[in-house]
Amino acid sequence: MKNPIHAVHFAKIGIICKKSIPEEVEKLEQVLKFLEKLDKHVVLDKHAADALNQKYGKKKNWKMRRGSSKIDICATVDMIVTLGGDGTLLKTARSLTKPETTVFAINVGNLGFLTEATLKDFEKKMTAFLKGKYVMDPRSLLHVTLRRKNKTIFESLALNDAVINQGSFARLIKLGVRIDELDAASFKADGLVVATPTGSTGHSLSAGGPIVHARVGGFVITPICPALLSMRPIIIPDERIVTIRIETERREEEIKIGLTLDGQNTIGLIYDDEVIIKKAPQHLDLIRAVDRNYYEILNQKLHWGYEE
Repeated sequence: MKNPIHAVHFAKIGIICKKSIPEEVEKLEQVLKFLEKLDKHVVLDKHAADALNQKYGKKKNWKMRRGSSKIDICATVDMIVTLGGDGTLLKTARSLTKPETTVFAINVGNLGFLTEATLKDFEKKMTAFLKGKYVMDPRSLLHVTLRRKNKTIFESLALNDAVINQGSFARLIKLGVRIDELDAASFKADGLVVATPTGSTGHSLSAGGPIVHARVGGFVITPICPALLSMRPIIIPDERIVTIRIETERREEEIKIGLTLDGQNTIGLIYDDEVIIKKAPQHLDLIRAVDRNYYEILNQKLHWGYEE
């Protein structure tokens, strides 16, 4: 996992912020000034540019900032700095287009399980990184496709998970699962989670799934409150393709079954839809300090490992 020590020359850096950044624009300003002091060409997302222009646009010497979309930033910069929390990182991951993308994640949110730095220490950590004192933490992503009547109607990436559930309508749904071309299960439950190792500490964990180290190459398939108590979570190799078929029919006036990606994007599902999940060709390289302790993070964030 450790890289040889060498200087990193990332000239073009993109900043992607959480939506509420206009309320905390001074945090964005702190990060921007530091990067520009290092002679980096910085590209801002639209939320960041709008926030700065709104605050400083009336000043005489202010040059209006032009924002770019997340997709454009992900496609054109050498490195991305996310300013927010895990949610901002998840949104960024779904915009990836290049085979690999380097991300330095600064936490200005709450949990920040995936982020590397805070506003208090990001300058120190960024400086060390640019001197080559870092490790890369590669994270796999899901490629999720929704097929309806033999047509693809939706595709997306997901860093954490793809979740099928019945929404607020409290009735079990029936799901059929194939792994590659093999029939694997047909069962009733509140839903199903397919998670990456990164997402194993999210919805899957809440539903009774295991914590999976990020370097393990696998998917976690976790039923949500299954009727069959023997339907336990399973970890499969991530070279497999998982196909989930909706086997429950619902009347139009009833609330539809939903597919949710990373807890953020939701699309409705109907009878006979197929959700196809495989490992995405893209992956995310998270920048880590050389002394980062994965198990210590589990203890700090999830209270795993030690009794108080």
